[in-house]
Amino acid sequence: MAKLYFRFAAMNAGKSTALQQVAYNYEERGQTVNLFTAAIDDRYGVGKIVSRLGVERESEMFNAATDFEALYKTRPLPSCILIDEAQFMSEVQVVQLHRIAHTSKTPVICYGLRSDFLGQPFPGSKALLTLADDLEEMKTICRCGRKATMNVRLDEQGQRVTQGAQVEIGGNDRYEAVCARRFYTGQCG
Repeated sequence: MAKLYFRFAAMNAGKSTALQQVAYNYEERGQTVNLFTAAIDDRYGVGKIVSRLGVERESEMFNAATDFEALYKTRPLPSCILIDEAQFMSEVQVVQLHRIAHTSKTPVICYGLRSDFLGQPFPGSKALLTLADDLEEMKTICRCGRKATMNVRLDEQGQRVTQGAQVEIGGNDRYEAVCARRFYTGQCG
């Protein structure tokens, strides 16, 4: 029986790189994969999964209107479904993917952030933490060398932002992965 997987981490942990490695492994063995990324994240172009290492790949996009169950009623299921930026999915979409995994032989592997810059869960992440059959925390480090589990948003001067919309797309210039101590105190060590 296939499962729904959620592989989560703070920013810069290699989630998109790992997703592309999984896709490569399936395809190297002659199997098919479907890759999806959030339409809202167009930092590197539309319909692309790009790792900070520079590896990139074309992908389908999902948005709030995407109905995964309806989509797979009109085409064959692949050997694996891979979702990047899974935090941007809705609870309904996570339920759909959970149902697909459990009523077919297709594993669904989702990669994303667990929480936003204020330490609050994204809707997709909250649903994945509840429904995923397998949870895996991917690791990265804070500038102090401790495990980074949180993300902070930065302004143009590099100062921490503590209010605003949950979603504001950006990369290393706008966000930093930090340890819990730095998240709460602004200091490492």
